[in-house]
Amino acid sequence: MDGAARVYGGIEAGGTKWVCAVADAGGDLLATEVIPTTTPETTIRAAVRFFEGHRPLAALGVGTFGPVDVRPGSPTYGRILATPKQGWANADVVSPFRAALGVPVRLDTDVNAAALGEWRRGAGMGLGTFAYMTVGTGVGVGAVVNDGLVHGLLHGLLHPEFGHIRIPRDPVRDPFTGSCPFHGDCLEGLASGEAMRRRWGRPAEHLDDPSAWELEAEYVALAVVNLTYTLSPERIVVGGGVAKHPALLPAVRARLLTLAAGYPGAPVPVGQAAMDEYVVGPSLGDRSGVAGAVELARAAGPAPSSPRF
Repeated sequence: MDGAARVYGGIEAGGTKWVCAVADAGGDLLATEVIPTTTPETTIRAAVRFFEGHRPLAALGVGTFGPVDVRPGSPTYGRILATPKQGWANADVVSPFRAALGVPVRLDTDVNAAALGEWRRGAGMGLGTFAYMTVGTGVGVGAVVNDGLVHGLLHGLLHPEFGHIRIPRDPVRDPFTGSCPFHGDCLEGLASGEAMRRRWGRPAEHLDDPSAWELEAEYVALAVVNLTYTLSPERIVVGGGVAKHPALLPAVRARLLTLAAGYPGAPVPVGQAAMDEYVVGPSLGDRSGVAGAVELARAAGPAPSSPRF
């Protein structure tokens, strides 16, 4: 295979859509395609067709919604675990690509892929400890600590599930009991796009009620302050469809300063100017996840052109 012609594939496998891309050896995107998330068989088949049209392919990176088994060598590696996404529990998102494309496949969570994309090519460049929070259909966090992606329990079989942390809910202010089928009013159950749709009767992108966004900012700020005190990241990127609302991040920053309450030694930056640099939107926009998936592929290829994480 001619190294100069080699391309790397990436998939941001979301619950609503899959974004597929190929990139050159430097990680610059050459072509993309968006595929609706339907059944595993139909969605994977469409993704395979995309990559078959962009050979020679050196490797493929996949950042998927989960929970998912991300531990190489595990008997269930590459399989979606218990998920509320109908039809996707136990779906294999690695083996079909290996079989069809005959290339190495590297897997991680969708939020870790987004964190990796922003760390390598966006708002997290040059930082040793960095976090990416997505607030969209679901809520999750990917993190880089000491120049490596964070995994978790059982020797990396599981991964952090920050979207399911418990945060306080005032039942008078917010009588909605949450949308999470497992926990009700966990962070995802209160602040995700699905939670907003169920609470207010309209998708987040069609909500213009200031009280809806004040409540959303409260929940996201509570999550950010928990993440700050737990991980002490040098920067937090907040992305996802819900986070695109122009009023959300400014309100989160303002509330975060109040929640810190002057705690001595708090990692929360003091002052609005510092806060504006601490909690930011994604530099790569909607391409954070697929750019990170390409970085996974570049690290997995037969002649890696990117550091291993």
